[in-house]
Amino acid sequence: MKKLEEFLEWGGIRKNIVCLVVSALALAASMADILPLPFDAAWAAIILCGVPIVLEAVIGLVTSFDIKADVLVSLALIASVIIGEDFAAGEVAFIMQLGALLEDLTVARARAGIEKLVRMTPRTARVISGGVEKSVPAEQVRVGDRIRVLPGETVPVDGVIISGQTSINQAVMTGESLPVDKGIGDGVSSGTVNQFGSFDMEATRVGEDSSIQRMIRLVQSADADKAKIVGMADRWATWIVVIALTAAALTWIFTGEIIRAVTILVVFCPCALVLATPTAIMAAIGNATRHGILVREGDALERLATVRKVCLDKTGTLTLGTPEVTAVRSFLPEIGEEELYVLTAAAEARSEHPLGKAIVRCCRAAHGELPQAEVFAMIPGRGVQARVRGREVLAGNPALLREHGVETERDAFSEQCLREGCTVIDVAVDGTLAGMIALADTLRPEAARMIARVKAAGAVPVLLTGDHENAAKHIARELGIEEVYAGCLPEDKLRRIDEAQSAGTPVCMIGDGINDAPALKRALVGIAMGGVGSDIAVDAADIALVRDDIQELPHLLRLSRRMMRTIRMNLIFSMTLNFAAIVLAITGILNPVVGALVHNAGSVFVIIHSALLLTWRNRA
Repeated sequence: MKKLEEFLEWGGIRKNIVCLVVSALALAASMADILPLPFDAAWAAIILCGVPIVLEAVIGLVTSFDIKADVLVSLALIASVIIGEDFAAGEVAFIMQLGALLEDLTVARARAGIEKLVRMTPRTARVISGGVEKSVPAEQVRVGDRIRVLPGETVPVDGVIISGQTSINQAVMTGESLPVDKGIGDGVSSGTVNQFGSFDMEATRVGEDSSIQRMIRLVQSADADKAKIVGMADRWATWIVVIALTAAALTWIFTGEIIRAVTILVVFCPCALVLATPTAIMAAIGNATRHGILVREGDALERLATVRKVCLDKTGTLTLGTPEVTAVRSFLPEIGEEELYVLTAAAEARSEHPLGKAIVRCCRAAHGELPQAEVFAMIPGRGVQARVRGREVLAGNPALLREHGVETERDAFSEQCLREGCTVIDVAVDGTLAGMIALADTLRPEAARMIARVKAAGAVPVLLTGDHENAAKHIARELGIEEVYAGCLPEDKLRRIDEAQSAGTPVCMIGDGINDAPALKRALVGIAMGGVGSDIAVDAADIALVRDDIQELPHLLRLSRRMMRTIRMNLIFSMTLNFAAIVLAITGILNPVVGALVHNAGSVFVIIHSALLLTWRNRA
């Protein structure tokens, strides 16, 4: 049944696309008058795009007395056809149908993002029962079952490690750029990836209670709970319809001339009103595209204009998402820092751990080729052991060194590195603690200026990250961000956003990871990093930064506000023109033909005024 609904939905979208293409060709033929037809070619657009609008307006009025812009458009269509303005009728119908298609495509994309998340759910689990390992569907795992997870596999359910050592990539839940070492007694979450060692775990939360299933529900509920923006034309539609019909009826009653009544409906044809918003939005989207910004939802910029708080993820958004060596410190006078660096990098050369790879990459960039390790062993969840240039090298966490009888200690420099959110690798040479290497995720070069410009644009930046408190606060201090929330799981980010929006502060969320998807959905506007970001984060967002260029965020904020000013000016102009034309129509100065010219002139002005947004650039 679900597949059938999806097929029908996409079938409807394809049908709308075909109707719009045919209507566009018909309108072009009508304008050029190139087809020798006994009727105006614009009738194709009226029938294909206009008839569904009229039917929907009638159904809305009859079933719930719902007066929206489609009622106004239907009146305009009918009045335009009555006086022979077929092209104007087809034009309005085409524009309205195009907006409906964009909305349908947005809904389909949102569903696609949720489906990708569902596909990440582990299908099977290795259950150990009576000393025998067997593979069962993940949904059949029960609390208390013993489960084995091999290197490279996804953890099937939530649980606690009861044997083995490993490193877990938790990016799906926390967004952390570095894997986390795990041992006996540590908890693991479904959907996270076991990178190195195999381990056995006891299931604690299964099925619908598991972390990955909660994530899916968060994404679905966040989208459903997001308040939808009601278009300005819809908000004003009731009053405009009442005014137009009342003016036309009274004019007919007091003058006895039905032509004046029809003229009123024609000049009140909401071409300029209907065009006021979409033309400005399309021009602003074109502007954003030129700056590497993909606007995925039509009303995203309208919502962004009201945002007063910008929540940012840390890893991959404010930082590059790749660890870099930030410090090398030697504790032994006979081993210099350069030699310690090279020995450690040579020992890590065959390591699959992201930290080991980062040390090798950075050392090679600084010192060229590395010596070959004569002996190499990787200890999951601990580090590496190798012989380099005849020396025994241990590089990893303090537990690795203690297991080999090396006492570890932290000096003031090491403690400072840890306070700044760095990951510290302890290094022992020939059984003696020789030094340490600090690694950290590095800030994007443009991050500080971007934050300053966001503040200048009138928005409050907030750091909302799953990373450790030390790393989060250090980054916040460097960037001048005062509001910081660290150690956030997806539900924590949702709660922070809900608290702000419940207090009347519209929120924009910017992130790149799968764990950011619920927050991107729930925030009034979600912006994803299109380059480094996950597909699921991009699908959940309203806007994507194609080139991950966060310095364009202030321009995007100001562009959205400029667009809203343009829309308001368009609406004021179109309404002023319409009311002036009504007065002239009532007095008989305007006839239907001149009235049609007046309202078309208003549409042209709106289009030209909106087009100025294409080249607008914020200089602040």
